[in-house]
Amino acid sequence: MRHETNIPETPATKFLHKHGVAHSNHLYEYEEHGGTGVSARELNVPEHAVVKTLVMEDETGKPLIVLMHGDRKVSTKELARQIGVKKVGPCKPEDALRHTGYMVGGCSPFGTKKALPVHMEKTILDLPLIYINGGRRGYLVGVHPHDILRVLQPKIVECGLKE
Repeated sequence: MRHETNIPETPATKFLHKHGVAHSNHLYEYEEHGGTGVSARELNVPEHAVVKTLVMEDETGKPLIVLMHGDRKVSTKELARQIGVKKVGPCKPEDALRHTGYMVGGCSPFGTKKALPVHMEKTILDLPLIYINGGRRGYLVGVHPHDILRVLQPKIVECGLKE
């Protein structure tokens, strides 16, 4: 884990401050394609408590965000059924950047460029604290999952599959 006193200011952290969300800051050495396994290892926390911000789109190209445990994958078929669309899939990295203002690997659900619908796996609410991207690669923030409910008002879904 990298220790820096220069905590980045990102659109995500500005959003958290504006909405009064208490959070801890966690910097680590980002590894290309390392995923939540690397961040969990670097922060010494269970991968289940590291939450991925996945930018997806429906069959019409309408973007949406899915918050999922790091050690789970999204059943896109089940997600589509639960949110009432025909099909859901990941969008291209350049589309994710255009919709959110964040690069893939540094995507946060907070402070996105466009307001996007957010869908959160139900069991995330069972955790006392989660670690989620703070708006840049190698930077997570620790937040209480109920604060996500308050500020993002996500639709609660059950579409997680064990990896």
